[in-house]
Amino acid sequence: MRHAHAVEQVRAAEAALMARLPEGTLMQRAAAGLAAVCVRLLPGVYGSRVLVLAGSGDNGGDALYAGARLARRGASVRALLFAPDKAHPGGLAALLAAGGRLTADPEEFGRADLVLDGIVGIGGRGGLRPAAQPYATMRRRGPVVAVDVPSGVDPDTGEVDGVALRADVTVCFGTHKPGLLVDPGASYAGVVHLVDIGLDLSRAQVEVLQHADVAALLPVPAAESDKYRRGVVGIAAGSARYPGAALLAVAGALRGGAGAVRYVGTAAEEVVRRYPETLVTEGGPAGAGRVQAWVVGPGSGEGAERALTEALAGGVPVLVDADGLTELARLGPDALRERTAPTVLTPHTGEAARLLAGADGGAPPAADDLAARRLDTARRLAAAYRATVLLKGSTTVVAEPTGEVRVNPTGTSWLATAGSGDVLAGLTGSLLAAGLAPLDAASAAAYLHGLAGRAAAHGEVPVAALDIARALRAAWRTVRE
Repeated sequence: MRHAHAVEQVRAAEAALMARLPEGTLMQRAAAGLAAVCVRLLPGVYGSRVLVLAGSGDNGGDALYAGARLARRGASVRALLFAPDKAHPGGLAALLAAGGRLTADPEEFGRADLVLDGIVGIGGRGGLRPAAQPYATMRRRGPVVAVDVPSGVDPDTGEVDGVALRADVTVCFGTHKPGLLVDPGASYAGVVHLVDIGLDLSRAQVEVLQHADVAALLPVPAAESDKYRRGVVGIAAGSARYPGAALLAVAGALRGGAGAVRYVGTAAEEVVRRYPETLVTEGGPAGAGRVQAWVVGPGSGEGAERALTEALAGGVPVLVDADGLTELARLGPDALRERTAPTVLTPHTGEAARLLAGADGGAPPAADDLAARRLDTARRLAAAYRATVLLKGSTTVVAEPTGEVRVNPTGTSWLATAGSGDVLAGLTGSLLAAGLAPLDAASAAAYLHGLAGRAAAHGEVPVAALDIARALRAAWRTVRE
């Protein structure tokens, strides 16, 4: 599992470590790791052209010390200082002693075989200052390597409030920064390399699952398991207008580890015709029989109110999606106030805006603003509704009411297709029914869903939601093997 820590946590850990080490040791560790990554990116260090963009403070110092190491190996290193009177004195002296030179020529950016972005570090906020903004749009010859975080990207949130410098590679020190893992910041970070500098960090604010973590979560039938012991997931989805939503939610649920899928809704004939293993019950969730979790809302139309009310009245986990979220936004958080069983909400940013408006009684915020602040949006929703929130989008974020967050690393833009969310809802609900905790079910489902989307779009070809559902078995196998 990867972990990401807020700037405040990193600063505290750095201060504690520096108090025990000789002066400058920590910066030298960072510079050594940074230079080692640069060496791997250059076709040859000797004779290569390297430009260091150095701001004030320690971030610029890291870049200058790394430039000095490259200069000692024969690279032609130039440093462009954005605040010459505030440049890190030790780093600048080391660069000049190693044969590096200063430059004021912006054309060096386009001629360099590699550019080190040390303009703004983790202490910076807001976009690039005017003097640095032109470099965000200049043509470059070689890769841009960001020092700890791309300049202009908020390290804690991933927000880009203005102009930012897009990196091909980001070398971060000690721990990942949340802003490198979530869009829009993640799209500026490129490939992220982590350099261990020996920090002793407190509990991470953000986690990212990897294959082994997901494999450990996935349910496996025991020798004495039957379909009921493995869990039954109820699906209340579909309508005369959107019968396909029922089929897609059931398709996801059948591949999610539960022993059986029980369907209620108007698309029963279509569901059984396509998936004869599905248990079909007339009426709503209240009369459906035993289930271990409910999925309510995909394509439910006018039936969403009844389905949501009946499912929430039960004592099992409930996942609310699509039309169910619209109904929940109308009811507000009070609809969940008396629940003791977990609730999982799976909105996109438009639905998140309506839910937030339902929570505070105001006008819905702009969906684009929520997308730019994905970590904050997911946390706000989770706290307001006291529910686990899976916020869908270019980066899927799963948040708990406690503020704990997991960011999904497997997404692909090919998942932006009609019905994809219905498959995800069914898959998540099935994992809930199989016994996974809400945070685990939501984050594991997002992980598998992303892998399935990648597999279905192999070769970068368009995919439909049913293709994603069909690829879930391969995604499951990939994680397990």
